[in-house]
Amino acid sequence: MSLPIKKTLDRLPGGMMIVPLLIGSVIVTLAPNTGKFFGSFTGALFTGALPILAVFYVCMGSTISVGMLPNVARKGGVLLATKIVLGIVVGIVLGHFLGEAPVSSGWFAGVSTLAIVAAINDTNGGLYMALMGQYGTSDEAAAYSIMTLESGPFLTMVTLGVAGLSAFPWQTLVGAILPLAFGILIGNLDRQMRDFLGRAAPVMIPFFAFALGTTLNLHLVWRAGLLGLVLGVVVVAVSGCVMVIADKFTGGNGTAGIAAATTAGNAAAVPALVASANHAYAAAAAPATVLVAACVIVSSIAAPILTAWWAGMVKKPKTSTVTV
Repeated sequence: MSLPIKKTLDRLPGGMMIVPLLIGSVIVTLAPNTGKFFGSFTGALFTGALPILAVFYVCMGSTISVGMLPNVARKGGVLLATKIVLGIVVGIVLGHFLGEAPVSSGWFAGVSTLAIVAAINDTNGGLYMALMGQYGTSDEAAAYSIMTLESGPFLTMVTLGVAGLSAFPWQTLVGAILPLAFGILIGNLDRQMRDFLGRAAPVMIPFFAFALGTTLNLHLVWRAGLLGLVLGVVVVAVSGCVMVIADKFTGGNGTAGIAAATTAGNAAAVPALVASANHAYAAAAAPATVLVAACVIVSSIAAPILTAWWAGMVKKPKTSTVTV
């Protein structure tokens, strides 16, 4: 008997990230001492998110080809810079009112500067390239080789620091990007290592997602449900408008900008990584993970619909009237 588990997960927006995360959160909510009870390798799965993520970023970095960068630097560089600047602006504004702590009560309980900056900073690369393959050009699809540099906690840490919130020691900032940088180096030195490590990157996703899920209480998930939906819509709307302008600045028609207005599944791991580097964000990490995961789902559904609509609008042939 064969069950279509992977096929089903692939059909769900961010399924390979979201489903294991939910499984981990269900287990820890119903039986919070499961990891300690079994210990050994099973216990390690409940607490091993950071080591797995370190390996994941080495593997992801190996897929970035330096040789492609000059050809797509203009498009990818502008889109990347726009996302970074948008994150900084949002970080400065929200940081002024919220600081590092999340909102503690009311309708917006759980919202934090960390959650929103993490949701904005990281683009869903697979979705972006798929949409550009259908509605864009090869150069626009290749632009993600530049935008991949936003993956991981490094840019979020920099953004929070620039926004005037808690600073991170330079060693922490360098340490956050070293696995990705090492992957880029080894992948460009040896094509076989790129192929070898690149294939392993997707395999890591459900494992670190499960480990992250074991840090979440489902009561928080329930409480953040509607709020997560609203936050996802806001992230797509705000970043989409800004990214369309940036795309047109590079000579595009805005389609790539909307396709880039998403939140990557990997971004759900960023709050925990940031909190591990700076404990000032410890209280915000768990609810931020839930909210960012919600943004992954909402943006994965909304972005393809908006991209298809926008592409149809900008490519629609102009009708002309002839007076006889």
